[in-house]
Amino acid sequence: MAAGRGAFLTSYLEGLRRNSNVNCGHTAPARPHTFRKPGPDRRASGPGSNGQTDGKGRKNQPTAAPCSFSGNGRRWPETRIQEYNADFPQMVISQSEENVMERLPPEILLKILSYLDASSLSCISHVCKIFHQLADDNVIWHEIYMSDFGNPTWRTKPAAGDAALEVDSVPVERWSAGHWKKMYFRVVTGQDVNKWRRELRDVCPNTGLPRRTEWVLRNLNVSWELTVCGSSGQEITMEPSGALFFKSSAIVNFSGERFLEYHQIRNIQLYGVRKETLKSPKARRPGWRSLILKLEPRTCVCWCFGSDSLIRLRHLQPGVTIGTWRGDDTVAFIMVTLHFHKLVEKCLLGSPVCPYSEPVDLPPVDNSDPELGLHGYSLHFVLHNTGTEIMSGNFRQLCCRTVQIQDGLVVLRAINLNNFSQHRPLSGNIKLPWKSNSLKGSVENCCIMTLTLLDEFQKPFWCVSSSIFTVRTKWPLAVDYGDEHFLMNFHNPEGRVKMKLVWLEEKKQFFVVGLVVYVPVVKVNKRFSRAY
Repeated sequence: MAAGRGAFLTSYLEGLRRNSNVNCGHTAPARPHTFRKPGPDRRASGPGSNGQTDGKGRKNQPTAAPCSFSGNGRRWPETRIQEYNADFPQMVISQSEENVMERLPPEILLKILSYLDASSLSCISHVCKIFHQLADDNVIWHEIYMSDFGNPTWRTKPAAGDAALEVDSVPVERWSAGHWKKMYFRVVTGQDVNKWRRELRDVCPNTGLPRRTEWVLRNLNVSWELTVCGSSGQEITMEPSGALFFKSSAIVNFSGERFLEYHQIRNIQLYGVRKETLKSPKARRPGWRSLILKLEPRTCVCWCFGSDSLIRLRHLQPGVTIGTWRGDDTVAFIMVTLHFHKLVEKCLLGSPVCPYSEPVDLPPVDNSDPELGLHGYSLHFVLHNTGTEIMSGNFRQLCCRTVQIQDGLVVLRAINLNNFSQHRPLSGNIKLPWKSNSLKGSVENCCIMTLTLLDEFQKPFWCVSSSIFTVRTKWPLAVDYGDEHFLMNFHNPEGRVKMKLVWLEEKKQFFVVGLVVYVPVVKVNKRFSRAY
């Protein structure tokens, strides 16, 4: 079937080229016709059918041949050409030689699009205006809908104003453009959204995050997929070599032998993929891919923060750590840290080209409290690596007075340098283990920080999970400690973290003597409708 479609399109394009030469006053050289002649069911009308002659030199009369294409069990009405002339009067078919696809009539393009699945149709609708209009065709999406939900046991409720959703009594062609596309995705998302959202209602008071995030991800068979695009056009798609879950974050590691050199990477794309179970009749179909993040190493914020005898670590915001071999700078592994905040939605409700957009849920405005937005914060702070937890703490009732705002930043002190009762030790060494195929190691003075800042309404205000490293200072941070002093700094457009550490040589242990979180005033004003 694919060979027949290719021969038909090639023959059709050859006719277009001959007609363009005749219209320009040039005579095309005679070449033997080696293409297979289309059968009765392969007739088509369009720009290429006018002006051609038969074998006796007589000019063919333009006729409106019925468009009875059929593919994947989908039949097309004979009046599709007239309907699309009425539906798309603004569609102008280009006559340029450069864009051949736009020269095809709409019914030919619809025939081609009818062989795509739902995910591919969504992607191709972003190519150009013509594909955007044709990819919303109700006949195509009605057939996709009926093939997947022909006899569903679950049906979505008709929306308000959606007059009596009787799909069998109304002809497909009478629905507004894109109606069946919306119906398809409403059913796809609606079948399971309510189920897993009920599971996410149980929220932990310490973190402000759902307790069963890991359970929902595993129960829905959600995985991840990494696509690395090279500067020369090559594309590498990989599945995770391992995934680890913690209280408020997950670490996904990708390693293999097919990676590029770091300077050859053009962009990195991470997808959430929901795979069908092996017992499902749809197990052979590819899972729905939801774009989580897309990074371009040449344009995003990147810094080197650690190394050992084999690899060098680079950090790309947000939450991507790239390990490269020190010999040739080839990528050894890519590690992604994912915060649990809206992680299920990001893995399921995005599209292959656009990530999930979190709805803005602003807290109620309280005009009776002049300090609203400057007090009542709670912080859940965790330091860990790929195997163990180094530190975990919950800090409540953090506040900042108006006079304490520094350089446009709201200062929230979780561990005060002058309050010895708040100082605490780390339960392990600061190091970041890594593994790539059969090789493994660990980078000293590096780990992962997972931070969840809640506002006074106990709603997540700033959530981040990222690699972090220690730097030895030349001056003492606390006069009461005479050993080596270290700093941990993290910053992105959403906020900053500054952590002060002291190495106690007698106990061979780190002590945290200071932890401060800085939040931009602009972020606070936008959240609470203030003007600090």
